[in-house]
Amino acid sequence: MAWFTVQAPHVSDTQIKEACDRLLSEARTRINKDLKRVLLLPPDLTRAHSGAGWITEYLYNALPDAHVEVIPTLGQHVPHTEAENKWMFGSIPNDRIFPHDWRNGVTKVANIPAAMVKDTTDGAADWDIPVDLNSKLIDEQWDLIINVGHVVPHEVLGFANHNKNYYIGLGGKDTICASHIAAAVYGIENNLGCLITPLRACYNWSENEHLQNLPDVYLQIVMQRDANNKLVTSGIFVGDDLDTYLQAAKQSREQNITLFDKPIKKVVAVMQADEFRATWVANKAVYRTRMAIADGGELLIIAPGVERFGEQPEVDALIRKYGYKGTPRTLALYKTEADMQEIPHGVAHLIHGSSEGRFHITYAPGHLTKEEIEQVGYGYADCEEMQKRYDPAVMKEGWNTMPDGEEVFYISTPSAGLWATKEKLDNPSRKDLSKGL
Repeated sequence: MAWFTVQAPHVSDTQIKEACDRLLSEARTRINKDLKRVLLLPPDLTRAHSGAGWITEYLYNALPDAHVEVIPTLGQHVPHTEAENKWMFGSIPNDRIFPHDWRNGVTKVANIPAAMVKDTTDGAADWDIPVDLNSKLIDEQWDLIINVGHVVPHEVLGFANHNKNYYIGLGGKDTICASHIAAAVYGIENNLGCLITPLRACYNWSENEHLQNLPDVYLQIVMQRDANNKLVTSGIFVGDDLDTYLQAAKQSREQNITLFDKPIKKVVAVMQADEFRATWVANKAVYRTRMAIADGGELLIIAPGVERFGEQPEVDALIRKYGYKGTPRTLALYKTEADMQEIPHGVAHLIHGSSEGRFHITYAPGHLTKEEIEQVGYGYADCEEMQKRYDPAVMKEGWNTMPDGEEVFYISTPSAGLWATKEKLDNPSRKDLSKGL
């Protein structure tokens, strides 16, 4: 069972601080009474809207007598600059914030066996998933490890956070690659909004087998939109077990999934400039809306901060070379192309970011050209023009009728939810391994 939960239509900042204080108090009873070395594991700036940054800062300052370090769970995202650390984590000294090095800064822990991967994915994937995790996490001694994160529908693990913090956020290259391609070949629309996907089931097993000695606890945030359509915290779930995740994910499923009786013809999604600089992360707009868009419909992504495709140079080059051009083509090339085989998580991203020819994806980026966008298989629109037409100051969350009669569904923060038709979400072919838990 979870240590405790705080749930309300709007959990106040004061209540969140009280939850942080209670977490530390209970940790001294449950895990270690003498907290000399504490590790904080927050998300990176792509989830800054969750408030995880200031919550991490509060926890840091609530431990004045401890040596506290922070590792943003970047996965293979670009490490924060000092200015970005300050923007997200406030007063935490920059020399206490350590970038995760997914290539060279990991320690081998174990393997998730191929037989398990094959069984959970119904044969779609049949390879080992190495468990290579951040060396500071594994090799150094900690009295307490606090995972801070936002539970929200997710394209690889059904819902984000919980042990995703370890296996993706602090994972090594081989872990991230083997995981992402397994989830991709299993099917993004088979993962979205499921409490326990095949990959998460593998992680749950590994956490129980390989990470039991970590003195850790999860502080999980759930958010919803209030009456004014503002994102507010609606739940804090604190604990060290799977049930803590399931409680948070069930609330997220209730509050963060918008269902439609029939598909939508046009979605306009905005990806904030201060959080989303590459299509690698801005394509959350594709992932989270694809189950709601009609055949032949359109997704317009307004992304004023987007300046590149991949978070890493080699992934950027891969996207530019092969584009988002459908699963059959991508997997056929993956069998023969050495550069694809070198970075399978990039191949998974090409699959996730394709509409499979079913609907049109139009990008309005701040810093990429028409030629660059069209080269990867998307349509192009001018960012300034789209910001004028679909002015965030005028558009309201949800349905809007434009002056010329065009009807669009407007989403200001696609990364905070999932939009789907009831038919697709309730498709019996979707396998949720939480049944019976």
